Amino acid sequence: MTAKTIMIQGTMSSAGKSLLVTGLCRLFHREGLRVAPFKSQNMALNSCVTGEGLEMGRAQAVQAQAAGIEPSVLMNPVLLKPTSDHQSQVIVQGEVWDTMDAREYYRRKAELIPCVKDSFEKLAEQEDLIIIEGAGSPAEINLRENDFVNMGMAAIADAPVLLVGDIDRGGVFAQLYGTMKLLEPEEQKRIRGFIINKFRGDPSILEPGLRELEEKTGVPVLGVLPYLDVHVEEEDSLYEPRDHSGEVNVAVIRLPRISNATDFLPLEEEEHIRLRYVTKAQELEDPDLIILPGTKSTMQDLNWLRSVGLDARIQQHARRGTPILGICGGYQMLGREIRDPGGIEGWDFMRGLGLIPMVTEFQKEKTRTVVAGTMEPVEGFWSCVSGRKVQGYEIHMGMSDFHGGEAFSRIGETEEGRVTGNIAGTYLHGFFEADELRTAVVNALCEKKNVVPSAARSFREEQERQYDLVADALQDHLDMDAVRRIIGLK
Repeated sequence: MTAKTIMIQGTMSSAGKSLLVTGLCRLFHREGLRVAPFKSQNMALNSCVTGEGLEMGRAQAVQAQAAGIEPSVLMNPVLLKPTSDHQSQVIVQGEVWDTMDAREYYRRKAELIPCVKDSFEKLAEQEDLIIIEGAGSPAEINLRENDFVNMGMAAIADAPVLLVGDIDRGGVFAQLYGTMKLLEPEEQKRIRGFIINKFRGDPSILEPGLRELEEKTGVPVLGVLPYLDVHVEEEDSLYEPRDHSGEVNVAVIRLPRISNATDFLPLEEEEHIRLRYVTKAQELEDPDLIILPGTKSTMQDLNWLRSVGLDARIQQHARRGTPILGICGGYQMLGREIRDPGGIEGWDFMRGLGLIPMVTEFQKEKTRTVVAGTMEPVEGFWSCVSGRKVQGYEIHMGMSDFHGGEAFSRIGETEEGRVTGNIAGTYLHGFFEADELRTAVVNALCEKKNVVPSAARSFREEQERQYDLVADALQDHLDMDAVRRIIGLK
Protein backbone atom coordinates (compact mmCIF):
# COMPACT_ATOMS: atom_id res chain seq x y z
CA MET A 1 0.00 0.00 0.00
CA THR A 2 1.33 3.44 -0.96
CA ALA A 3 1.03 6.17 1.64
CA LYS A 4 -1.14 9.23 1.24
CA THR A 5 0.78 12.50 1.11
CA ILE A 6 0.62 16.19 1.80
CA MET A 7 3.39 18.74 1.36
CA ILE A 8 4.12 21.85 3.43
CA GLN A 9 5.89 24.60 1.50
CA GLY A 10 6.75 28.10 2.69
CA THR A 11 7.01 31.54 1.17
CA MET A 12 10.53 31.82 2.63
CA SER A 13 12.97 30.12 4.96
CA SER A 14 11.85 30.06 8.61
CA ALA A 15 8.18 30.54 7.70
CA GLY A 16 7.44 27.68 10.11
CA LYS A 17 7.43 24.65 7.82
CA SER A 18 9.42 22.40 10.17
CA LEU A 19 7.27 23.19 13.20
CA LEU A 20 4.08 22.67 11.20
CA VAL A 21 5.29 19.27 9.96
CA THR A 22 6.22 18.33 13.53
CA GLY A 23 2.76 19.27 14.76
CA LEU A 24 0.98 17.42 11.96
CA CYS A 25 3.10 14.32 12.60
CA ARG A 26 2.04 14.35 16.25
CA LEU A 27 -1.61 15.13 15.48
CA PHE A 28 -2.05 12.28 12.98
CA HIS A 29 -0.01 9.94 15.19
CA ARG A 30 -2.50 10.61 17.99
CA GLU A 31 -5.28 9.63 15.57
CA GLY A 32 -3.69 6.21 15.11
CA LEU A 33 -2.07 6.65 11.68
CA ARG A 34 1.45 5.53 10.84
CA VAL A 35 2.81 8.88 9.75
CA ALA A 36 6.35 9.87 8.76
CA PRO A 37 8.11 13.12 7.83
CA PHE A 38 10.09 13.54 4.62
CA LYS A 39 12.41 16.30 3.43
CA SER A 40 14.29 15.52 0.27
CA GLN A 41 17.05 18.08 0.83
CA ASN A 42 17.99 19.73 4.09
CA MET A 43 20.73 22.32 4.61
CA ALA A 44 21.69 22.36 8.28
CA LEU A 45 24.53 21.77 10.69
CA ASN A 46 22.19 20.04 13.13
CA SER A 47 22.41 16.36 12.28
CA CYS A 48 22.14 13.04 14.08
CA VAL A 49 23.01 9.39 13.59
CA THR A 50 20.44 6.64 13.12
CA GLY A 51 20.64 3.20 14.69
CA GLU A 52 22.23 1.96 11.44
CA GLY A 53 25.08 4.46 11.78
CA LEU A 54 23.84 6.77 9.02
CA GLU A 55 23.63 10.57 9.19
CA MET A 56 20.48 12.64 8.66
CA GLY A 57 19.04 16.04 9.49
CA ARG A 58 18.11 16.37 13.14
CA ALA A 59 14.88 18.20 12.27
CA GLN A 60 13.52 15.09 10.56
CA ALA A 61 14.62 12.96 13.53
CA VAL A 62 12.64 15.28 15.82
CA GLN A 63 9.62 15.03 13.51
CA ALA A 64 9.93 11.24 13.56
CA GLN A 65 9.95 11.35 17.35
CA ALA A 66 6.75 13.42 17.25
CA ALA A 67 5.30 10.75 14.94
CA GLY A 68 6.22 8.00 17.39
CA ILE A 69 8.64 6.20 15.05
CA GLU A 70 12.38 5.70 14.77
CA PRO A 71 14.27 8.11 12.50
CA SER A 72 15.48 6.79 9.16
CA VAL A 73 17.67 8.30 6.44
CA LEU A 74 14.77 7.56 4.08
CA MET A 75 13.18 10.67 5.65
CA ASN A 76 16.06 12.94 4.58
CA PRO A 77 17.97 11.49 1.62
CA VAL A 78 20.09 14.62 0.94
CA LEU A 79 21.75 16.65 3.70
CA LEU A 80 23.97 19.65 2.96
CA LYS A 81 26.36 20.60 5.77
CA PRO A 82 28.17 23.90 5.05
CA THR A 83 31.92 23.64 5.64
CA SER A 84 32.63 27.26 4.67
CA ASP A 85 30.84 30.24 3.12
CA HIS A 86 31.23 28.62 -0.31
CA GLN A 87 31.23 24.85 0.14
CA SER A 88 29.10 22.13 1.69
CA GLN A 89 29.60 18.50 2.50
CA VAL A 90 26.90 16.58 0.64
CA ILE A 91 25.49 13.56 2.48
CA VAL A 92 23.34 11.21 0.40
CA GLN A 93 21.24 8.49 2.02
CA GLY A 94 23.29 8.83 5.19
CA GLU A 95 26.81 8.67 3.68
CA VAL A 96 29.24 11.38 2.59
CA TRP A 97 28.98 11.79 -1.20
CA ASP A 98 31.33 14.73 -1.80
CA THR A 99 32.24 18.27 -0.76
CA MET A 100 31.49 20.91 -3.37
CA ASP A 101 30.55 24.51 -4.02
CA ALA A 102 27.07 25.64 -4.99
CA ARG A 103 27.80 25.82 -8.73
CA GLU A 104 29.08 22.25 -8.86
CA TYR A 105 26.21 21.01 -6.71
CA TYR A 106 23.57 22.49 -9.01
CA ARG A 107 25.43 21.12 -12.02
CA ARG A 108 25.27 17.61 -10.52
CA LYS A 109 21.91 17.90 -8.78
CA ALA A 110 20.08 15.77 -11.35
CA GLU A 111 22.22 12.79 -10.27
CA LEU A 112 20.43 12.86 -6.91
CA ILE A 113 16.86 12.63 -8.21
CA PRO A 114 16.90 8.79 -8.40
CA CYS A 115 18.12 8.64 -4.76
CA VAL A 116 15.31 10.96 -3.67
CA LYS A 117 12.70 8.92 -5.54
CA ASP A 118 14.06 5.67 -4.13
CA SER A 119 13.97 6.96 -0.54
CA PHE A 120 10.47 8.35 -0.89
CA GLU A 121 9.07 5.21 -2.51
CA LYS A 122 10.55 2.94 0.16
CA LEU A 123 9.15 5.16 2.91
CA ALA A 124 5.74 5.27 1.20
CA GLU A 125 5.57 1.47 1.28
CA GLN A 126 5.88 1.50 5.08
CA GLU A 127 3.54 4.30 6.18
CA ASP A 128 -0.10 5.41 5.98
CA LEU A 129 0.76 9.09 5.54
CA ILE A 130 3.88 11.05 4.61
CA ILE A 131 4.11 14.74 5.44
CA ILE A 132 6.64 16.30 3.09
CA GLU A 133 8.52 19.48 3.91
CA GLY A 134 9.83 21.87 1.28
CA ALA A 135 12.93 24.05 1.61
CA GLY A 136 13.18 27.80 1.25
CA SER A 137 10.52 28.92 -1.22
CA PRO A 138 9.04 27.33 -4.38
CA ALA A 139 9.24 30.79 -5.96
CA GLU A 140 13.03 30.60 -6.24
CA ILE A 141 12.60 30.35 -10.00
CA ASN A 142 16.37 30.40 -10.61
CA LEU A 143 16.49 26.94 -8.99
CA ARG A 144 13.57 25.43 -10.91
CA GLU A 145 15.68 23.23 -13.19
CA ASN A 146 16.02 19.70 -11.78
CA ASP A 147 14.16 20.75 -8.65
CA PHE A 148 13.45 17.89 -6.25
CA VAL A 149 12.94 20.05 -3.16
CA ASN A 150 9.71 22.02 -3.63
CA MET A 151 7.32 21.68 -6.57
CA GLY A 152 9.60 19.13 -8.15
CA MET A 153 9.18 16.97 -5.06
CA ALA A 154 5.43 17.56 -5.05
CA ALA A 155 5.35 16.21 -8.60
CA ILE A 156 7.47 13.16 -7.68
CA ALA A 157 5.11 12.35 -4.80
CA ASP A 158 1.96 13.61 -6.59
CA ALA A 159 1.26 15.53 -3.39
CA PRO A 160 -1.16 18.39 -2.71
CA VAL A 161 0.56 21.44 -1.19
CA LEU A 162 -0.25 23.78 1.69
CA LEU A 163 1.62 27.10 1.45
CA VAL A 164 2.69 28.78 4.69
CA GLY A 165 3.37 32.52 5.07
CA ASP A 166 5.07 34.26 8.00
CA ILE A 167 3.01 37.29 9.09
CA ASP A 168 5.51 38.16 11.84
CA ARG A 169 7.95 39.39 9.18
CA GLY A 170 5.30 41.50 7.47
CA GLY A 171 3.83 41.44 3.98
CA VAL A 172 2.17 38.07 4.33
CA PHE A 173 -0.46 38.72 1.64
CA ALA A 174 2.24 39.69 -0.83
CA GLN A 175 4.24 36.62 0.21
CA LEU A 176 1.39 34.24 -0.56
CA TYR A 177 0.05 36.00 -3.65
CA GLY A 178 3.51 36.62 -5.13
CA THR A 179 4.63 33.05 -4.56
CA MET A 180 1.53 31.74 -6.34
CA LYS A 181 2.00 34.03 -9.34
CA LEU A 182 5.63 32.99 -9.85
CA LEU A 183 4.66 29.34 -10.15
CA GLU A 184 3.83 27.56 -13.39
CA PRO A 185 0.09 26.92 -13.99
CA GLU A 186 0.43 23.20 -13.22
CA GLU A 187 2.32 24.02 -10.03
CA GLN A 188 -0.35 26.51 -8.95
CA LYS A 189 -2.95 23.75 -9.19
CA ARG A 190 -1.10 21.77 -6.52
CA ILE A 191 -1.58 24.51 -3.91
CA ARG A 192 -4.77 23.56 -2.09
CA GLY A 193 -4.64 25.91 0.87
CA PHE A 194 -2.85 28.81 2.55
CA ILE A 195 -1.77 28.96 6.18
CA ILE A 196 -0.81 32.22 7.89
CA ASN A 197 1.70 31.60 10.65
CA LYS A 198 3.07 33.48 13.71
CA PHE A 199 0.17 35.92 14.18
CA ARG A 200 -0.01 38.02 17.34
CA GLY A 201 -3.33 39.66 18.18
CA ASP A 202 -6.97 39.41 17.11
CA PRO A 203 -7.22 37.35 13.88
CA SER A 204 -10.59 38.96 13.01
CA ILE A 205 -8.75 42.06 11.76
CA LEU A 206 -7.30 39.91 8.98
CA GLU A 207 -10.69 38.88 7.59
CA PRO A 208 -10.95 41.46 4.75
CA GLY A 209 -7.45 40.57 3.55
CA LEU A 210 -8.08 36.86 3.79
CA ARG A 211 -11.24 37.08 1.69
CA GLU A 212 -9.55 39.21 -0.98
CA LEU A 213 -6.58 36.85 -1.12
CA GLU A 214 -8.96 33.92 -1.66
CA GLU A 215 -10.82 35.82 -4.41
CA LYS A 216 -7.61 36.75 -6.24
CA THR A 217 -6.06 33.26 -6.08
CA GLY A 218 -9.00 30.86 -5.77
CA VAL A 219 -7.14 29.17 -2.88
CA PRO A 220 -8.76 28.98 0.59
CA VAL A 221 -7.03 30.18 3.75
CA LEU A 222 -7.18 27.16 6.05
CA GLY A 223 -6.20 28.94 9.22
CA VAL A 224 -4.26 31.60 11.08
CA LEU A 225 -1.78 30.12 13.55
CA PRO A 226 -0.77 32.15 16.60
CA TYR A 227 2.86 32.81 17.45
CA LEU A 228 3.61 29.69 19.47
CA ASP A 229 5.79 29.86 22.57
CA VAL A 230 7.03 26.31 22.28
CA HIS A 231 10.49 24.81 22.45
CA VAL A 232 10.90 22.32 19.65
CA GLU A 233 14.35 21.81 18.15
CA GLU A 234 15.00 23.98 15.12
CA GLU A 235 16.36 22.92 11.75
CA ASP A 236 18.80 25.81 11.53
CA SER A 237 22.29 25.68 12.97
CA LEU A 238 21.44 27.83 15.98
CA TYR A 239 18.21 28.60 17.74
CA GLU A 240 17.84 31.67 19.93
CA PRO A 241 17.86 30.67 23.61
CA ARG A 242 14.85 31.42 25.74
CA ASP A 243 15.17 34.78 27.48
CA HIS A 244 14.98 34.07 31.19
CA SER A 245 17.16 35.02 34.11
CA GLY A 246 18.84 32.16 35.94
CA GLU A 247 21.36 32.37 38.71
CA VAL A 248 23.83 30.01 37.01
CA ASN A 249 25.71 31.59 34.10
CA VAL A 250 26.53 29.12 31.29
CA ALA A 251 28.47 30.52 28.32
CA VAL A 252 28.43 28.62 25.02
CA ILE A 253 31.02 29.85 22.52
CA ARG A 254 29.10 30.72 19.38
CA LEU A 255 31.51 29.41 16.78
CA PRO A 256 30.94 30.61 13.20
CA ARG A 257 30.30 27.03 12.03
CA ILE A 258 28.67 25.73 15.19
CA SER A 259 26.96 22.39 14.72
CA ASN A 260 24.38 20.58 16.82
CA ALA A 261 23.65 23.64 18.93
CA THR A 262 20.56 21.75 20.05
CA ASP A 263 22.91 19.81 22.36
CA PHE A 264 22.25 22.60 24.86
CA LEU A 265 18.47 22.73 24.69
CA PRO A 266 18.15 20.39 27.72
CA LEU A 267 20.29 22.81 29.76
CA GLU A 268 18.21 25.77 28.68
CA GLU A 269 15.08 24.06 29.99
CA GLU A 270 16.57 24.06 33.50
CA GLU A 271 15.05 26.74 35.73
CA HIS A 272 18.29 28.07 37.23
CA ILE A 273 20.40 28.09 34.05
CA ARG A 274 20.98 31.28 32.08
CA LEU A 275 22.35 30.06 28.76
CA ARG A 276 24.24 32.65 26.71
CA TYR A 277 25.93 32.48 23.31
CA VAL A 278 29.22 34.37 23.25
CA THR A 279 31.09 35.72 20.21
CA LYS A 280 33.44 38.28 21.80
CA ALA A 281 35.99 38.11 24.60
CA GLN A 282 34.27 40.86 26.57
CA GLU A 283 30.95 38.95 26.42
CA LEU A 284 32.38 35.99 28.31
CA GLU A 285 32.04 37.81 31.65
CA ASP A 286 32.44 35.50 34.67
CA PRO A 287 30.66 32.27 33.71
CA ASP A 288 30.06 29.30 35.99
CA LEU A 289 30.55 26.92 33.05
CA ILE A 290 32.10 27.42 29.60
CA ILE A 291 31.12 25.11 26.75
CA LEU A 292 32.98 24.78 23.46
CA PRO A 293 30.39 23.21 21.11
CA GLY A 294 30.69 21.09 18.02
CA THR A 295 31.68 22.62 14.70
CA LYS A 296 31.77 21.53 11.07
CA SER A 297 35.24 23.13 10.67
CA THR A 298 37.32 22.69 13.81
CA MET A 299 40.51 24.35 12.58
CA GLN A 300 38.80 27.29 10.94
CA ASP A 301 36.77 27.97 14.07
CA LEU A 302 39.82 27.56 16.32
CA ASN A 303 41.56 30.16 14.15
CA TRP A 304 38.52 32.44 14.61
CA LEU A 305 38.59 31.84 18.38
CA ARG A 306 42.13 33.23 18.44
CA SER A 307 41.28 36.14 16.16
CA VAL A 308 38.67 37.47 18.61
CA GLY A 309 40.74 36.83 21.73
CA LEU A 310 38.49 34.16 23.20
CA ASP A 311 41.31 31.62 23.37
CA ALA A 312 43.23 33.66 25.96
CA ARG A 313 40.10 34.33 28.01
CA ILE A 314 39.18 30.62 28.06
CA GLN A 315 42.71 29.70 29.12
CA GLN A 316 42.54 32.36 31.83
CA HIS A 317 39.30 30.88 33.17
CA ALA A 318 40.87 27.40 33.05
CA ARG A 319 43.66 28.60 35.34
CA ARG A 320 41.06 30.00 37.73
CA GLY A 321 39.34 26.62 37.92
CA THR A 322 36.20 27.46 35.94
CA PRO A 323 34.62 24.23 34.67
CA ILE A 324 35.00 23.85 30.90
CA LEU A 325 33.41 21.27 28.61
CA GLY A 326 34.28 20.66 24.97
CA ILE A 327 31.94 18.65 22.73
CA CYS A 328 33.13 17.06 19.47
CA GLY A 329 35.02 19.80 17.58
CA GLY A 330 35.14 21.88 20.76
CA TYR A 331 36.73 18.89 22.49
CA GLN A 332 39.39 18.68 19.77
CA MET A 333 40.18 22.39 20.28
CA LEU A 334 40.96 21.75 23.96
CA GLY A 335 43.86 19.44 23.06
CA ARG A 336 47.50 20.27 22.41
CA GLU A 337 47.54 19.76 18.65
CA ILE A 338 45.28 19.14 15.68
CA ARG A 339 46.88 17.47 12.67
CA ASP A 340 45.39 17.32 9.19
CA PRO A 341 47.80 15.37 6.96
CA GLY A 342 45.15 14.91 4.27
CA GLY A 343 44.33 18.63 4.05
CA ILE A 344 40.66 18.04 4.90
CA GLU A 345 40.32 21.51 6.46
CA GLY A 346 43.21 23.24 4.69
CA TRP A 347 45.85 23.31 7.45
CA ASP A 348 48.50 20.63 8.02
CA PHE A 349 48.82 21.46 11.71
CA MET A 350 47.33 23.77 14.32
CA ARG A 351 48.16 24.28 17.97
CA GLY A 352 45.21 23.65 20.26
CA LEU A 353 44.31 25.41 23.51
CA GLY A 354 46.55 23.01 25.42
CA LEU A 355 44.03 22.33 28.19
CA ILE A 356 43.75 18.55 27.69
CA PRO A 357 46.88 16.44 26.97
CA MET A 358 45.84 14.95 23.63
CA VAL A 359 46.61 15.15 19.93
CA THR A 360 43.87 14.83 17.29
CA GLU A 361 44.51 13.74 13.72
CA PHE A 362 41.84 14.13 11.05
CA GLN A 363 41.00 11.14 8.89
CA LYS A 364 38.96 10.91 5.71
CA GLU A 365 36.51 8.38 7.11
CA LYS A 366 33.78 9.91 9.28
CA THR A 367 32.88 8.26 12.58
CA ARG A 368 29.08 7.86 12.84
CA THR A 369 27.72 5.80 15.67
CA VAL A 370 25.06 5.71 18.38
CA VAL A 371 26.60 4.86 21.74
CA ALA A 372 25.80 4.41 25.42
CA GLY A 373 28.22 4.21 28.30
CA THR A 374 29.16 5.18 31.84
CA MET A 375 30.99 8.20 33.22
CA GLU A 376 34.31 7.32 34.86
CA PRO A 377 35.19 8.25 38.46
CA VAL A 378 37.26 11.45 38.26
CA GLU A 379 38.46 14.27 40.49
CA GLY A 380 37.43 17.94 40.42
CA PHE A 381 34.16 19.50 39.32
CA TRP A 382 33.27 16.69 36.91
CA SER A 383 33.24 14.16 39.75
CA CYS A 384 29.56 15.17 39.96
CA VAL A 385 28.80 12.88 37.00
CA SER A 386 30.98 9.92 38.05
CA GLY A 387 29.14 6.65 37.56
CA ARG A 388 26.25 8.25 35.66
CA LYS A 389 24.89 6.64 32.51
CA VAL A 390 25.32 8.57 29.28
CA GLN A 391 24.09 8.02 25.74
CA GLY A 392 24.31 9.93 22.50
CA TYR A 393 25.90 9.78 19.07
CA GLU A 394 29.26 10.58 17.51
CA ILE A 395 29.79 12.42 14.21
CA HIS A 396 33.41 13.42 13.64
CA MET A 397 36.37 13.08 11.30
CA GLY A 398 39.23 12.99 13.86
CA MET A 399 40.78 10.41 16.16
CA SER A 400 42.35 11.57 19.43
CA ASP A 401 45.48 10.19 21.09
CA PHE A 402 45.80 10.84 24.84
CA HIS A 403 49.03 11.71 26.68
CA GLY A 404 47.72 12.18 30.22
CA GLY A 405 44.67 13.16 32.20
CA GLU A 406 41.84 10.82 33.17
CA ALA A 407 39.22 8.93 31.17
CA PHE A 408 35.95 10.89 31.26
CA SER A 409 33.55 8.20 30.05
CA ARG A 410 33.69 4.65 28.75
CA ILE A 411 31.76 3.00 25.93
CA GLY A 412 32.08 -0.72 26.51
CA GLU A 413 35.84 -1.26 26.85
CA THR A 414 36.68 1.89 24.91
CA GLU A 415 37.59 5.16 26.56
CA GLU A 416 35.52 8.09 25.28
CA GLY A 417 36.38 11.59 26.37
CA ARG A 418 39.08 12.99 28.64
CA VAL A 419 39.25 15.15 31.75
CA THR A 420 42.05 17.16 33.35
CA GLY A 421 41.06 18.90 36.56
CA ASN A 422 37.92 20.92 35.84
CA ILE A 423 38.36 20.67 32.06
CA ALA A 424 36.58 17.87 30.23
CA GLY A 425 35.81 16.84 26.68
CA THR A 426 33.60 14.33 24.93
CA TYR A 427 32.72 13.34 21.37
CA LEU A 428 29.13 12.62 22.42
CA HIS A 429 26.33 14.75 21.05
CA GLY A 430 23.21 14.55 23.20
CA PHE A 431 25.39 14.51 26.35
CA PHE A 432 22.93 16.63 28.36
CA GLU A 433 19.84 14.64 27.35
CA ALA A 434 20.63 12.04 30.05
CA ASP A 435 18.43 13.28 32.89
CA GLU A 436 20.47 12.01 35.84
CA LEU A 437 23.74 13.27 34.37
CA ARG A 438 22.34 16.70 33.50
CA THR A 439 20.71 17.05 36.90
CA ALA A 440 24.02 16.21 38.58
CA VAL A 441 25.81 18.96 36.60
CA VAL A 442 23.08 21.52 37.30
CA ASN A 443 23.00 20.67 41.00
CA ALA A 444 26.79 20.98 41.26
CA LEU A 445 26.66 24.40 39.59
CA CYS A 446 23.81 25.49 41.86
CA GLU A 447 25.75 24.36 44.92
CA LYS A 448 28.69 26.56 43.93
CA LYS A 449 26.29 29.54 43.67
CA ASN A 450 24.46 28.71 46.93
CA VAL A 451 21.26 28.17 44.94
CA VAL A 452 18.68 25.57 45.96
CA PRO A 453 18.27 23.31 42.89
CA SER A 454 14.88 22.46 41.44
CA ALA A 455 13.44 19.00 41.22
CA ALA A 456 14.85 16.78 38.47
CA ARG A 457 13.00 16.91 35.14
CA SER A 458 12.62 14.46 32.29
CA PHE A 459 13.83 16.03 29.05
CA ARG A 460 12.04 13.41 26.93
CA GLU A 461 8.74 14.01 28.73
CA GLU A 462 9.15 17.75 28.16
CA GLN A 463 9.78 17.14 24.46
CA GLU A 464 6.62 15.06 24.22
CA ARG A 465 4.65 17.82 25.93
CA GLN A 466 5.94 20.36 23.43
CA TYR A 467 4.89 18.17 20.48
CA ASP A 468 1.42 17.94 21.96
CA LEU A 469 1.22 21.71 22.40
CA VAL A 470 1.98 22.22 18.70
CA ALA A 471 -0.55 19.57 17.67
CA ASP A 472 -3.20 21.14 19.93
CA ALA A 473 -2.59 24.54 18.32
CA LEU A 474 -3.05 23.07 14.83
CA GLN A 475 -6.25 21.34 15.92
CA ASP A 476 -7.59 24.61 17.35
CA HIS A 477 -6.58 27.05 14.62
CA LEU A 478 -6.54 25.09 11.34
CA ASP A 479 -9.49 23.71 9.43
CA MET A 480 -8.34 20.13 9.98
CA ASP A 481 -11.44 18.69 8.29
CA ALA A 482 -10.38 20.50 5.12
CA VAL A 483 -6.81 19.27 5.55
CA ARG A 484 -8.05 15.70 5.88
CA ARG A 485 -10.16 16.08 2.73
CA ILE A 486 -7.16 17.43 0.82
CA ILE A 487 -5.08 14.43 1.95
CA GLY A 488 -7.88 12.03 1.07
CA LEU A 489 -8.56 10.86 4.62
CA LYS A 490 -12.25 11.91 4.47
